[in-house]
Amino acid sequence: MPANFKAILITRDADKKQSVSIAELSESDLMDGDVTVSVEYTTVNYKDGLAITGKAPVVRRFPLVPGVDFAGTVTASSHPDFAAGDKVVLNGWGVGETHHGAFARRARVNGDWLVPLPGGLTARDAMAIGTAGYTAMLAVMALERHGIGPERGPVVVTGAAGGVGSVAISLLSKRGYHTIASTGRPEESDFLKELGAVEIISRDELSGPAKPLARERWAGGIDAVGSHTLANVLSMTSYGGAIAACGLAQGMDLPGSVAPFILRGVSLLGIDSVMAPKTLRLEAWRRLAAELDHGKLAALSKTIHFDDIIDAAKAIVEGHIRGRVVVEM
Repeated sequence: MPANFKAILITRDADKKQSVSIAELSESDLMDGDVTVSVEYTTVNYKDGLAITGKAPVVRRFPLVPGVDFAGTVTASSHPDFAAGDKVVLNGWGVGETHHGAFARRARVNGDWLVPLPGGLTARDAMAIGTAGYTAMLAVMALERHGIGPERGPVVVTGAAGGVGSVAISLLSKRGYHTIASTGRPEESDFLKELGAVEIISRDELSGPAKPLARERWAGGIDAVGSHTLANVLSMTSYGGAIAACGLAQGMDLPGSVAPFILRGVSLLGIDSVMAPKTLRLEAWRRLAAELDHGKLAALSKTIHFDDIIDAAKAIVEGHIRGRVVVEM
């Protein structure tokens, strides 16, 4: 491989003004770690969009290479679990936030952060799933642990046309759930139905101030939006139901009421994909390889190249991206 490689670099000046550029790095510029990986595929997640646009304080160390997940091949390792030639996947652990991330041709990381690429998936497949799909599976697993199976009734998915939402719909529908998709993009209705959504509702039904309790509409759900949307979803959850919360596209606040929790026994299940223990990660990736329909996976994703990352990051924050964006490095 060439000694130098291109990377996206986020810097900040003395006045804390952030800027983004394409830089040329070498392996000596990489951070500490016991495994070096040739990054073959990555993806543009909503968090990456926030990092590159500076619309939220995702990056907490400067200068930094963004990109929170990747799939590739180990080129050097002193970690006991990995050797040169192994195919690996990384999600989270502060990569792209405090540790140089995926938007470079090479990465050096702690081997404890890696999981083996599951059999049956290519590196591209893994990034078509990406952190968004891995988060969606963690949310599905949390609902199942809480006893929210298909027999309990409908489930709702907010931000349905986004990365988490689209994979969640595909996973839930395959497992037999009556899935309701909430989206602000009615033009994506056919796409969502192809993924398995049974009903489509407008996000406007959920985006305003919530009543303490509203008519019971679903037994559970996966929310990637937060704020008023999550408050409404909780107020409409039936007795003993549960909502898995994993995003903040509308906001970090939760302007709701305790009524769903103390009058209907509703549970709010927090989903953290960044620091999730390895046992959960391995189970999530095993199930993704086994359960996610590869035909739907192709429909969920499009492929771009390194030079397109910055534009894609801006587009995802503006809500112009459908499904998953895979970057071929």
